[in-house]
Amino acid sequence: MNEKSAINIVEEQTFDANVSALPLYTQVREKLRKSILDGTYAPHTQMPSESQMIRMFGVSRITIRQALGDLQKEGLIFKVMGKGSFVSKPKAFQSLSRLQGFGEAMSSSGYETYSSVLSAKPVEATAQVANRLHVKPGQPVFEIQRLRFLNREPISVDVSYFPIDIGEKLLQEDLAVRDIFAILENDHGYNLTHADLQIEAISADESLAHQLRVDEGCPLLRMERMTYAGDTPIDFEYLYYRGDAFQYRLRINRT
Repeated sequence: MNEKSAINIVEEQTFDANVSALPLYTQVREKLRKSILDGTYAPHTQMPSESQMIRMFGVSRITIRQALGDLQKEGLIFKVMGKGSFVSKPKAFQSLSRLQGFGEAMSSSGYETYSSVLSAKPVEATAQVANRLHVKPGQPVFEIQRLRFLNREPISVDVSYFPIDIGEKLLQEDLAVRDIFAILENDHGYNLTHADLQIEAISADESLAHQLRVDEGCPLLRMERMTYAGDTPIDFEYLYYRGDAFQYRLRINRT
């Protein structure tokens, strides 16, 4: 990034450090994160130098380095010795410490999300789906397949199964922009309580590679998630996430 471009961004990002009670490095970090996520700083471009950022934000070099250190830990930037900081291709993440829908989790981090419904129809339950939803094999269940987008790039293929009556209700909703969890809770009164999760690494087959715009054989994260309302199984899903663009995070306490 040249000096002129950096100065233009300086004018847009300068802030009053006395307005917020947050630590200065946190304020700087959040300003920079927003600029990375909204594309102001494009992937693989160079960030302004530390000296330029000091002028941009009116803070010390230590504050700038704390903010950059946090962004580097998050994987949003990387440093090249002697050249400075550069923008990484952001890898979105979702915490597994609470049960959230994809859109709910991503919107809170400033990402744009939407879905394309690939299919929505009754199908006969396979043995595994029947076991998870507590129905008999071959009994009708409702299958919804969606291609999920993050900042307008395909990020996952979600294949979800519901009891037939719930699926038919969901079919009437705007699944392109609304999370199914939110619809179940807010529109239909279900109290989602917990989910059982299983995650593994797989390779993209021809169909998944085409939908996710990756090469066949590329690594994917595959999650099986069984969501409950109380003790009642309500939503069984296979979720296929691009391994190069998404990660799950979990904090584990030692007690």
